[in-house]
Amino acid sequence: MTFCHGLKLKAPDGKLRETDCANTEGVFRIIQSIPSSKAEPFKRWLAKVGYERINEIEDPELAQKRARALYKDKGYPDQWIERRMRGIAIREELTNEWQKHGVDNSKEYQILTAEISKATFGITPSEYKKLKGLKRENLRDHMNDLGQLFSQLGEASTTEIAKTEHPKGFVENKKISKRGGKIAGDARKQLEKETNKKVVNKSNYLPENKKQPLPTGKQ
Repeated sequence: MTFCHGLKLKAPDGKLRETDCANTEGVFRIIQSIPSSKAEPFKRWLAKVGYERINEIEDPELAQKRARALYKDKGYPDQWIERRMRGIAIREELTNEWQKHGVDNSKEYQILTAEISKATFGITPSEYKKLKGLKRENLRDHMNDLGQLFSQLGEASTTEIAKTEHPKGFVENKKISKRGGKIAGDARKQLEKETNKKVVNKSNYLPENKKQPLPTGKQ
């Protein structure tokens, strides 16, 4: 299969041996090609997910409802979920503004987001995830209310400055991202001074005993 690639993985004998590997999309294509009846549950699940995705493209509000339901199933309270959804909207407004001003690829988005994070929290998102012991998980799903609020403030401030100054290209937007993040960073530092508590910490929002597996069909 052209979408499979040979990668050297550690074998049971401890040696690195070339192994056929595929990414997530490739694995789904393999599942679809399996003629066995045992693959039918996976094929039906893929068809269901595809159908839901098409509906969400036609009506984006459905995607928001599904996201709320997923967070609810994981044990998040309604107040946190509403704040998280607001954060997603603020993030989307920011990326739309970046697109208008000459930033149009995911790598540049990551760099600009890191600049906002460094100015807001003093560390990049990857460093923040490492502090919390996260891997593929979404960092903001493991932030408490203050973490969410300061993230939103940094991104909303960056958006407003961009709307006012109309930066052109990646370099100018990078400078504005630092300034927007600094507004949130200054507020964070002032709060930490008043409360003598650190906003950035290694604890996760949901305690382990509250984390629930996703319901069947939503994984």
